[in-house]
Amino acid sequence: MFIDMRNISKSYDKVEVIKDLNLKIEDKEFTTLLGPSGCGKTTILRMIAGLETPTAGEIYFDDKCVFSDKEGINVPPEKRNIGFVFQDFALWPHLTVFENVAFGLRARRDTKNIEERVIHALKAVRLGEYRDRYPSQLSGGQQQRVGFARAIVTRPDCILFDEPLSALDAILRDEMRVEIKRLTAELGVTAVFVTHDQMEAMSMSDRIVVLNKGAIEQQGKPEEIYQRPRTPFTAKFIGKSNWLDQNAMFRPETASLEKKDGYKVYRTVVDGVQFLGENYQLYLDAGGKQWIMESPCRYDIGSDVSVYINEDQIVTF
Repeated sequence: MFIDMRNISKSYDKVEVIKDLNLKIEDKEFTTLLGPSGCGKTTILRMIAGLETPTAGEIYFDDKCVFSDKEGINVPPEKRNIGFVFQDFALWPHLTVFENVAFGLRARRDTKNIEERVIHALKAVRLGEYRDRYPSQLSGGQQQRVGFARAIVTRPDCILFDEPLSALDAILRDEMRVEIKRLTAELGVTAVFVTHDQMEAMSMSDRIVVLNKGAIEQQGKPEEIYQRPRTPFTAKFIGKSNWLDQNAMFRPETASLEKKDGYKVYRTVVDGVQFLGENYQLYLDAGGKQWIMESPCRYDIGSDVSVYINEDQIVTF
């Protein structure tokens, strides 16, 4: 399903949180809305779902208008054929896994072949043998899978994810990133994923939309966003950035701690060291600016370190 948001604005008590937003999400694309808390990403997701009503603008699903303030159109959530995966799982504790997944179908009175459809959804998320268990008998990752199954059992055209991994520990988050990508790819559905975690966005997305104060800062493929940030905000929010001044930065991996011909040398002092397993992360004082570099060996705090920078890799604004 293709989603087209045209000139969308949203205000709460006369405070504008979304400002004349124009956003297109391609069919079967995995798009991530990325930004800090309060940037409007969850509000955008909820407007797509119909859980929030825009103040102005239009929303189209393919060629069908589902919202227009001028035309007085506002298709209710249950008729938009959207699946929604929430942050807090939102499972009924008194219902079994099977009944939690079946709940949406029963609420819509769409009970034809319900047994087959629920079992198919549970098998898709690898929970077929857990159908008779209750949420309290499941791990956090398994509970989130039940949430996925509930979202897909209605065979939606689009699945919306509202920071679904934030309640999981680090290992489970890594596993569930793979699961979400596998699931959406196998289903062939459009996916819109909301997060403030840049690692989630970079590792999962076909396209990232970086949001700042209710407006789009930049959008594009993860590689493009990372390698060619268009604004200082994007450069600082995505990945690690070392700043030469307020208008010029470089990524740590484009520089070297070993001397290289043609690279410009900068003198720094070690402020801090963290052991990361395969290497060490160095925090360097570069004339009052803090840089981050990785090194295969430990440096003592206060050590002098030369950083060699490929000036062709410096990004300027």
